[in-house]
Amino acid sequence: MDKIAVLIPCYNESQTIGKVVLDFKRALPGAVVYVYDNNSDDGTGEIARQAGAVVRQEYQQGKGNVIRRMFREIDAQCYIMVDGDDTYPAECAPEMAEQVLDRKADMVVGDRLSSTYFEENKRPFHNLGNSVVCRSINLLFKSDIKDIMTGYRAFSYQFVKSFPVLSKGFEIETEMSIHAIDKNMQISNVVIGYRDRPAGSESKLNTVSDGFKVLMTIGKLFRNYKPFTFFGVLAFALMALSGLFFVPVFLHYLQTGLVPNQPTLIVCGFTAIAAIQSFFSGLILETINQKNRQDFEMQLIRIQERWSVLTGEERGGGSQNQ
Repeated sequence: MDKIAVLIPCYNESQTIGKVVLDFKRALPGAVVYVYDNNSDDGTGEIARQAGAVVRQEYQQGKGNVIRRMFREIDAQCYIMVDGDDTYPAECAPEMAEQVLDRKADMVVGDRLSSTYFEENKRPFHNLGNSVVCRSINLLFKSDIKDIMTGYRAFSYQFVKSFPVLSKGFEIETEMSIHAIDKNMQISNVVIGYRDRPAGSESKLNTVSDGFKVLMTIGKLFRNYKPFTFFGVLAFALMALSGLFFVPVFLHYLQTGLVPNQPTLIVCGFTAIAAIQSFFSGLILETINQKNRQDFEMQLIRIQERWSVLTGEERGGGSQNQ
C-alpha cells in the first residue's frame, strides 16, 4: 500500500504532463505518481513515463471511466487526484494530504473559486456554470462545498473504496461531491491558486454539452439521494394543479347543481391520484434509501478492517504497491 498516491487522468496532455509529474514528485517526495492514459495519440504516456510516473492505460473513453479504474486498482492511505493540464499548483498537495492523513478528512476539495479562478479562466460560461452548479448543490443538499467542479481533490482510503463510480465523463466531480455529502463524510476545503491552461493546450470540456450533463446528473442524484423531497415536491405541484382547476368546477356545482365541465373534473381526479402515487412512491423510496445508508455504514466497517490489515502488513513487511 502506498502512503500517498497521486492520480492523474490524462487525454492528450503532452504539452503539460511532464511538468505536472515533476512538480508533484518535488512537492510530495516518496509519493507514487500514477498517470492513466486515456487513449492519447500525442505521446502523453511516454512523456509521463520519462518524467518518473507509473503509466497505465484505460481504453474506455471518459474521465469517469479512468477514475473508476484508478480507484479499483490502487491502494493508498491518501489519494491526490489532479488534472494533467498544469492548472493546479502542486505546492498545495502537502496541505491536502495532511487533512486526510492527520485530520481524518474523507474528501478535501481544492477550492479555486475563492482565489484566482475568475481572473485566470478566460471562458465566461465556464465561470457561470461553476457558480450555478456550486450554488445548486449547496442549496439542494444543504452543504458548504466551495468548489464542486474542481479536478484537484484528496481522498481517504475509505472514500475511494466505498465510492460507486457511475458517471463516464466530467460529471464525475459532481457525483463525488454529492456522494460525500449524502454519506455524511468529513469534507474539507483548501483554497488553492489556479492558472489557466498554457497557450496551445485545449480544454476537453465542452461548456454546453458537458454543462447539460452535469445539471442532469444533479437532478438524477437529487432524485436518488433525496427521494421523499423530490417526489414530495412533485406530489405537491400535482395536487395544487388539480385543486386549481377543481375549485371553479366545484363552485359552479354549488351554485347550480350541475357539472358542465366533466372532462376537467376527470382530469383533476387523475391528477390528484398521480399526486398521491408520487407521495407514497417518495415515502417508500425514502425507506429503501435509509436501509441503503445503514448498509453503507456496515460496508465502511469492512473497508476499515481491510485498511487496518493492509497498513498492518505495511508496517511489518514493507510497501505493497500495485
